[in-house]
Amino acid sequence: MSQPDIPKEQWAQVIEKDGVMTFKKIPVPTPGHDEVLVNIKYSGVCHTDLHALNNDWPLPRKTPLVGGHEGAGVVVKKGELVTNVNIGDKVGVKWLMATCFHCTFCQQALESLCPDAKLSGYTNDGTFQQYCVANAAHLARFPQHVDLAAVAPIMCAGLTVYKGLKESDTRPGQYVAIVGAGGGLGTIGLQYAHAMGLNVIAIDGGKEKGEACKKLGAGTYIDYKESKDLVADVQKATPDGLGPHGVLLLAPQEQPFQQATGYVRSHGTVVCIGLPAGAKVSMPVFDTVIRMIKVKGSYVGNREDTAEALDFFLKGMIHAPYKVVGLSEIGSIFDAMRENRVIGRYVMDMSK
Repeated sequence: MSQPDIPKEQWAQVIEKDGVMTFKKIPVPTPGHDEVLVNIKYSGVCHTDLHALNNDWPLPRKTPLVGGHEGAGVVVKKGELVTNVNIGDKVGVKWLMATCFHCTFCQQALESLCPDAKLSGYTNDGTFQQYCVANAAHLARFPQHVDLAAVAPIMCAGLTVYKGLKESDTRPGQYVAIVGAGGGLGTIGLQYAHAMGLNVIAIDGGKEKGEACKKLGAGTYIDYKESKDLVADVQKATPDGLGPHGVLLLAPQEQPFQQATGYVRSHGTVVCIGLPAGAKVSMPVFDTVIRMIKVKGSYVGNREDTAEALDFFLKGMIHAPYKVVGLSEIGSIFDAMRENRVIGRYVMDMSK
């Protein structure tokens, strides 16, 4: 395929100081020898992007920074050492942009734990720009017929919840509670759980989110705003009253992280995924030991997890609820996040 025309400048959303993002023109970057340049067509917006904007995580952030890590687009240029990707291929850019491939974690396919990992939209410029540089080895590969707007949320939201479900050690027929089920990760997690044969208890706030969760496969919806006793309500949602076998904590607030060990089934697993700034996990030691409760963190998936999560999507089992807006409208998306009004995912059309 012939080399596409690549402009010298592009539109991007740039964080120039904490809490301030500017829509401006910047130079189009040049890929390194093991990298590609991707013409980003669509990019999802994640709660992590709001944390990057606020710089409220105990993780050093690049400044100035182009945020975003949920991109879908087309390869328009590649470095001289890239052989696994061709010009014109449709690809996805994820949070995990690059790793060293030789540390003990990379050798065990735990590349998300690589101490030298580069993170899209955090330590490196990400997908809130029309042209993005990415490491070729960590790209997600799409078939040419794929809808890029629809697949973009799988690059973070889908991959993250799919990995969390695997970490929960739940099996078909068992029960899993998803806290924050009406948000961007939760609405996709409901579908993955349903596709994996699990019974889902959705927990979130508000009637509108409850209706969305039920449509996406939740057997039970519990509105934490209306519940008088959340622990009892969650346990009652299982046939034997013993609680769910697994819990996925996706919420951006701290309180759910203090509640989950109270309602998870004995010998069950609580998986921490959401990252509320400054939050801590606490649990009663006696109860945790006697009931043999497991509490673990789950980060993003590896390349194999990505391929598996994509396979569910390509088979038509996952349909991320999303709304397309222009790149210039990201401020309104962050406002909706702050007010907990997001149902599903916002996906930005990079041409607008």
